[in-house]
Formats: sequence, structure tokens, C-alpha cells
Amino acid sequence: MSRLFRRDLLLYALRKALMVIPLLIGVITLIFVLIEISPGSAVDQFINEDTTPEVRDRLMVQWQLDKPAYIRYLLMMKNVMMLDFGASMSQQRPVFDAILEFLPNTLLLSSITLLTIYPVGLVLGTLQGVRQGKPIDTGISLSSLFFYSMPSFWLALMLQLIFGRYLQLLPISGMHDAVSYEYMTNSEAFFDRLKYLVMPGVAMGVAHAAGVARYMRSSLLEVIRQDYIRTARAKGLPERVVIVRHAIRNALLPMVTLFGLSLPMVFSGSVLVEYTFAWPGMGRLIVEAIRSQDTPLLIACFFVFTLVVSFGSLATDLVYALIDPRIRFDK
Repeated sequence: MSRLFRRDLLLYALRKALMVIPLLIGVITLIFVLIEISPGSAVDQFINEDTTPEVRDRLMVQWQLDKPAYIRYLLMMKNVMMLDFGASMSQQRPVFDAILEFLPNTLLLSSITLLTIYPVGLVLGTLQGVRQGKPIDTGISLSSLFFYSMPSFWLALMLQLIFGRYLQLLPISGMHDAVSYEYMTNSEAFFDRLKYLVMPGVAMGVAHAAGVARYMRSSLLEVIRQDYIRTARAKGLPERVVIVRHAIRNALLPMVTLFGLSLPMVFSGSVLVEYTFAWPGMGRLIVEAIRSQDTPLLIACFFVFTLVVSFGSLATDLVYALIDPRIRFDK
């Protein structure tokens, strides 16, 4: 890697990282506005008809809800710039304590999903590409279209109904056995956790795997039609060598970009799936924060989500540049 390439790569990464700042401001502002125009108030979640006006006023002052919206917005942005999100209204603890408890669980579920869907999708897409027009290509295409069109939350409910309720093969909700998990050996705890990962992972990953298969098929068919593939075949190379060494290697390049685009889809899809399976992750935390109109917690959750997705996409761009020397960094 030349010094000039390293410099351009570093400058490109710096520009992309700086672009995250206006994105964060836009996301935080949008969330704040949506909460403000929503009916009710966070205080309404903690009072009832017997609550005295004095108690309600005290809560309003404690959470600064007695101030005008623009004042609270400016105070919030000031705190965000110092990475101080304050305390959660609904959980009565620092916001980052809640996030540090739930974020690893979402990263675990999302990582398992991504590490599963890409090998499956790439294998299926490759089979379709090398067997174009054959029954296996038609069957996988129809199946991919069916699962790609299926909402993840509906699939989650069907999995719970079939494998959890009727067949009773897998646990319906939670992250591990609530009673005996603490007394398990390491291997027993691993397989227990794996059982609880299966259905949420499948619900999140099936549609994405179907999409990866369709993209891989299209990419492979486009590569197979290139002149250098005809040249390789004309040289007498075995078809397996032509496909594996020349066609698949080049067809995988667009998949790197697709991987970066999958990050926001996986994270957004985790919200409904985690809530359906009572998985203690960021998705479930966001739903509970929305229900309680917990502004500090919501702002912090979307702040972290935006950072994870943005820097995940940046890492994808950098990897793509490293494996494809034709990429330029002047844009």
C-alpha cells in the first residue's frame, strides 16, 4: 500500500467521520420534535387521579418540562455535545447504564444474524447463478421472493406459534433460562443461550438472506458475461476454476457494499423482533422509552444507533476501497 493511497484513505475516512456530526444533529432534532408533538407528557406515566398538583409540578420541574420547548432543546443539545444524556425518566437511573445493559444483547443478536445470512445467501445465490434457468434456480428464486416479502414480525409470530407453542422445540421469549442459567456450566450456558437465539435470528435473517441471494445471483450472472470469463474458458480452464477463481471473486465485490447497507436494516428490524421475543436489547428499550415518552433515553438510544450504523458503513467503504484498487477518494 503506497503512502499516497494511505493518505487518501485517511482523508476519506476523516471526511466521512465528520459527516456523522450533522447526521446526529438531524436525528436528535427529529426525535425531539416527534416527542414534542406527541400527545401527553412523560409525567402522565407516573401520576394518577389521586396525584396532587404539587407533586405533578415538582416532577415537571425535576425533568425541566416546565420550560419552553426551544429552551429544553438547546439544553439537550448542549448536554449531547458533552455526551451527558442525564437520567432516564422511566428507569430512574443514568441513561448510559441502561444502554450498556441492553446494547451488548442487540449487538450479539445482530452479529449472529449477519454472520448467518451472508454465508447462506451467498451459497444460494451462487447456486442460482451457475444453474441459471434450471429447476434449482427457479425454486430458490420463488422461495427468496416469498421470504423477502414477508414482514419480520409476522414471521416471528409464526415461529413462536409453530416451534414454540405447538412443537415446543424452542423457547418463545427471553434470552436464557431464568431459573437455572446461573447454575449451568459454560457449555450448558452456551447451548442454552443458543436455543434462545435461534428464532429471533431466523426471524431477522431470513428476509435478508433471501435478498443477499438475489443480489449474488445478479452479480454473478453479470460477471459471467464479461470478456475475461470467456477468455478463461477459451484457455481451457476447468469450469470450476473459472467460476471459483474468476467469477465468484469478482461477483463478491458488490456484496461488500450490500453488507454495509444491511447494517441499518438489521438494526431497525431488531426493534420489532426483540419486542416480539422479549429479547432484552435496544429495540425493546426503545419501545418502552416511546411508550413512556422518555426523551433522554430515546435521544441516547438513537444517538448510539446512528453512531453504530454510520461507522459500520464507513468501515464497509474502507474495506471496499482496500479490496478494489479502482476506488477513488476524491468524492
